Amino acid sequence: MRILLIHPNYHSGGAEIAGHWPPAWAPYLAGALKTNGFTDIKFVDAMTEDLSEDKLAAIMAEYKPDLVGVTSITPSIYAAEQTLKTAKQVDPKVVTMLGGVHATFMYQQVLTEAPWVDVIVRGEGEEIVVELARAVESGQWQANRAEIKGLAYTEGMNGESKIVATPAAPTVKDLDAISPDWGILDWTLYKYIPMNTRVAIPNMARGCPFTCSFCSQWKFWRDYRVRDPKKVVDEIEELVNKYQVGFFILADEEPTINRKKFIQFCEELIARGLNKKVQWGINTRVTDILRDEQLLKFYNEAGLMHVSLGTEAAAQLKLDLFNKETKISDNKKAIRLLREAGIVVEAQFIVGLDSETPETLEETYRMAMDWKPDLANWSMYTPWPFTPLFKELSDKVEVFDFAKYNFVTPIVKPAAMERGELLDRVMNNYRRFYMYKAFFSYPWSGTGRRRRYLLGCLKAFLKAGFERKFYDLGRVGYWGPQSKKKVDFHFDTTRTIADAQTSDWEANADRSRKSAASQMAIVSACGGGSEQMSEPSNCEVAKEALAETVTSRMVDNANEAGSHTRH
Repeated sequence: MRILLIHPNYHSGGAEIAGHWPPAWAPYLAGALKTNGFTDIKFVDAMTEDLSEDKLAAIMAEYKPDLVGVTSITPSIYAAEQTLKTAKQVDPKVVTMLGGVHATFMYQQVLTEAPWVDVIVRGEGEEIVVELARAVESGQWQANRAEIKGLAYTEGMNGESKIVATPAAPTVKDLDAISPDWGILDWTLYKYIPMNTRVAIPNMARGCPFTCSFCSQWKFWRDYRVRDPKKVVDEIEELVNKYQVGFFILADEEPTINRKKFIQFCEELIARGLNKKVQWGINTRVTDILRDEQLLKFYNEAGLMHVSLGTEAAAQLKLDLFNKETKISDNKKAIRLLREAGIVVEAQFIVGLDSETPETLEETYRMAMDWKPDLANWSMYTPWPFTPLFKELSDKVEVFDFAKYNFVTPIVKPAAMERGELLDRVMNNYRRFYMYKAFFSYPWSGTGRRRRYLLGCLKAFLKAGFERKFYDLGRVGYWGPQSKKKVDFHFDTTRTIADAQTSDWEANADRSRKSAASQMAIVSACGGGSEQMSEPSNCEVAKEALAETVTSRMVDNANEAGSHTRH
């Protein structure tokens, strides 16, 4: 049986400015399928190669797949639907499969607007897709689909149709048993501009024990599970030695949450000498940085070069809205500690809520200059339609064109500003911040890898600006302050919203929050929270004394390593 996996062709001028990113979902699905005997698999990255539907149709006609699978986040949902429509036009008999976070929670709306989608895989797909592939191969998939957990599809009855969702499948319990097939990718396509090297996005954990109100990851993955650090490093070693990857970003929401596992991961990289061959980056929480102050130079020795901090909002009122417990002073200290450890630090600001004003945007700029991060990113608030914050702000959301839910388009219109003015003020922050960095910071950041990295980041930023791709500026017609009243975001006003289907989909973290008010301290966010993750099993408690001994040794090693680390 032939299986064709396609990454949909969607662009927004966001993360792409730093390079072309390999879609990690395809290697993980392909690995699970090949392990179970499905070896005739082809992957097409329509996004990176910018393939038209006509080109995709030609590929499909030549390959003649039995099953076509596409993934989608919210902004790429329409591109994903169109790709599967093309597949049906090429071969009406082909089985079309859609997965990803958006389809998982919005399956009724997706199947209604795209009836050519045969089946939706809800949740993490490795085990579900294998079961579905077996059913398709047998020729009895329609007869047997009701027995496969984690699916949604349209079923005809007496001339009428209805949408059916089978019971949610259990999460993948043994992540270490998954062996991704990274060879399915064309590695010549994926380059990280700041370092001019190939880039990968492996993952060490899935899910998150916290319930950030604007985030969907903890809800999608449901359980928080961590892989064996040695298995993860096995994977990275393969990426470095076999595919010449020189930089990777851990896909985890917050890889430092499980401190012991993260330390083991760093130890393993150093033990194998990979810290001399590959550098890497993570997203993490402010409180984890404060907790690990004495370990930061050790992390840097392990190859950690770039940390993106979820500072999220400058005003404490916004931090509270986002379920944060971090304080403004914590953000500033965490940034200072990372810079002193030789790590490039990026501060993330969420802007564009209903209460945004020119004054609050100016405040984020002043704080960025005061905190002195190496990089700053202002992201438009994007209200995922399946998150708690979306419901709270639903009366403020007027745009239901999901293609614009991309962190660069102002979905919510501030009460005191027009959308064009909001975009202009954000661009003003970017111009001033990076102009200062270009002339007074990056050229004087030493002579080592940190300086080279920062100059590479500046190159990526300038390249995207020159090409008019940054923040999708070319498409919306923004040319500076004089054009702010003429900006056109091209919203499709015919789009409407349907309720997310989450009644059968309760995450462990959500259950914890509901179980006892006394546990509200752990309901924090990716930038805050004073509490740390509880250990997953009682056996860990019995190892506490040993763990403390290991931690003390690591602190000593970190202090010693820091004196030899080049900044």
